[in-house]
Amino acid sequence: MISEKTPVAPATGYPRFMYDGSGDLARIGLIYIASSVVMEEEMWAISAPGVSTHTARIRLPKVTVQGIEEMMAAPELETAARHVGAAPIDVLCFGGTSASFLHGTAYDRALTAKIRGWVPGVRITTASTATLAALAQVGAGKVALVTPYLSEIHTRAIRFLEENGHQVVESAHMDISDDHALAEVPLERIYDHVLAVDHPDASAVFISCTNLRSVGAIDALEQKLGKPVVSAIQASFWHCLHLAGVKGAKPGYGRLFRGYEKDE
Repeated sequence: MISEKTPVAPATGYPRFMYDGSGDLARIGLIYIASSVVMEEEMWAISAPGVSTHTARIRLPKVTVQGIEEMMAAPELETAARHVGAAPIDVLCFGGTSASFLHGTAYDRALTAKIRGWVPGVRITTASTATLAALAQVGAGKVALVTPYLSEIHTRAIRFLEENGHQVVESAHMDISDDHALAEVPLERIYDHVLAVDHPDASAVFISCTNLRSVGAIDALEQKLGKPVVSAIQASFWHCLHLAGVKGAKPGYGRLFRGYEKDE
């Protein structure tokens, strides 16, 4: 029985229930690395009520070119796509930046087409596809690049950006090959790293990797630098909202989300 002190939702007669995380606005499917943790956490942090994320995982042996290639060739990629695609999702994101840019733009597009074949009827994106869309959204041209990768992967990130019209005028990498270590890099180090890498000719800064923390510092960085700062995770979430056609972001996570923040 509803007591006199229980708040009642207008015009329904039911009590006001606690928010339960329902994805009644949009459900995002995510294919993510088994050893990683940051992308889900940051997407949940940005998500406004009504947006939910549902994940299937694939194993990455090591954050090296060989390790990434082994992951992408394994049959569990298709299994993960089909498993998360069995849920009533609105959009599906492949949450691996280096894994989608490693062999260039054509490879990233082929990956998208492959996933679309496994999960028909669902809008598909990848972290790399989303990055290009996000850089276009903020009007970026030349960029500064921050990655945690080994040199061989960092170089491929530069190639991917530049073959898509974004000259990298300054960049730095952290030489990390252990996935758990990626997630342990503190926001303070990311903040200092971005400030050190920024260049006056860069119209934006891009932070690559979906297991590297960053979204909590993006607003502070943009205020300090006076230019857009885009991360792979932030871009992936934004592009999912864009493809789903919804406003589903909380305020305070960067210029990229202007027009996509949900009114409370």
